[in-house]
Amino acid sequence: MGCDQEDMLVQKVCEIYDSISTLESLKPSKDVNTLFTELVLTCMPPSPIDVTKLSVTIQEIRSKLIRLCGQAEGLLESHFSTLLGSFETPLDHINIFPYYTNYLKLGHLEFTILNKHISNPNPNRIAFIGSGPLPLTSIVLASYLRTTTFHNYDVDPLANKLALNLVSADADLSKRMFFHTTDVMDVSNVLNDYDVVFLAALVGMNKEEKSTVIGHLAEYMAPGSILMLRSAHGARGFLYPVIDPSDLIGFEVLSVFHPMDEVINSVIIARKYEKKPVLVHPVIDHQGLAPAMVLPTKCSEIQGFNHTDRSGMIEELAIHDQEQLI
Repeated sequence: MGCDQEDMLVQKVCEIYDSISTLESLKPSKDVNTLFTELVLTCMPPSPIDVTKLSVTIQEIRSKLIRLCGQAEGLLESHFSTLLGSFETPLDHINIFPYYTNYLKLGHLEFTILNKHISNPNPNRIAFIGSGPLPLTSIVLASYLRTTTFHNYDVDPLANKLALNLVSADADLSKRMFFHTTDVMDVSNVLNDYDVVFLAALVGMNKEEKSTVIGHLAEYMAPGSILMLRSAHGARGFLYPVIDPSDLIGFEVLSVFHPMDEVINSVIIARKYEKKPVLVHPVIDHQGLAPAMVLPTKCSEIQGFNHTDRSGMIEELAIHDQEQLI
């Protein structure tokens, strides 16, 4: 991408930001849908741009834009969680969420790859940090991991109330799904009990906040346990915080996956060191060149505004990796 193209991209993103920032509400609506569709389509194409190296002014806009995306995402999830909660058995109607099928496909992929990276194919306890009002990742994984308990952490009590309402009527999940209203920075020794920890994309809205959270997890997670993080690459860094694998101090980076299709989030898989680390170069995976965890993040639910099918990424990765994964 030449300087002119990069300048045009940045200008377009700034114009969309100006429009989004003037909206009276970020609740799902025609105007909200249109603007976020335009934003995602603008940032989606693979791009060599490094958003972390743009000017201070653009960095400020990017930071504000990421927060607006997070707010809109939360409102979208709350809308569907509330709608589902109006049914006597919410999970029987979960397919009204337009991306439930994608979560099923991604959940299968997550389950398969998890078995490649953990010694116990049936982990006892999994934590999801930043689970939100619609914890579909935990719900889908629970359908595969039938004896695993899932501990979902969120700072928003309303989000946890809505999420709890979804699983309360389910005889199985009501016994295996737990919700904790707390800041992850206030969670310490209990982190040692989890085999796998998922960190949502918007837990830590900038590099400093994210590094603080990662450092906290490195201190308290069990040696050998798995950490899965969501990041962004290229222009997609206007939508999500970018994590540099070198910032994962205390963890061995197993793989980095940069999708090149409709799935916006990059995924980093890491293992907590069991002893003093030896510096290695992580494998960078640009769209399925090596086995990698592909996770649906909450912020990737910005797809909820553009109605773009994410199944292409799943199928392409499955084709490349089916011999290793299945």
